Amino acid sequence: MKKTIFSFTSLSLIALTTFIYSCDKDDDNNTPANDMYNISATMSPAQETGTLNGSPSGSGTTTGTYNATTNSLQYNVAWTGLTGAATLGHFHGPALAGATANPVITFNLVNSGAAGTASGTVTLTDAQETDLLGGRWYANIHTQTNGGGEIRGQVSTTHQ
Repeated sequence: MKKTIFSFTSLSLIALTTFIYSCDKDDDNNTPANDMYNISATMSPAQETGTLNGSPSGSGTTTGTYNATTNSLQYNVAWTGLTGAATLGHFHGPALAGATANPVITFNLVNSGAAGTASGTVTLTDAQETDLLGGRWYANIHTQTNGGGEIRGQVSTTHQ
């Protein structure tokens, strides 16, 4: 009988230990450790809300990566054909397509002409991560002619 109790106790401890170590403690919005995402958006005047001036026909792209373990977002933005030089660029959120929101990240404009680029790396808060991964961010570029934004694109994420 003692051998049976010992065996049962040993097996129970082994099972419990295996269960505990197989559970991934995750304080990062239920994403596994070392979780990487690609981000992307295609920007156009048609996605902007509000009135646009100067019949803009610009376009742009946003690409990058998000590391859910370190909360690090790396982004690259490129645009062309704007009505004038880019004056600002942002990620906005939380907002679904067609809705507006306040800026959450201001782009580091590298080349701010009618055709230009922006790039950078920033650390997101947990709330920002939730909105980004939930599809509730958009990217847009502003010009003097279209101060509220001339091109816009909803940001999507895909797991690497």
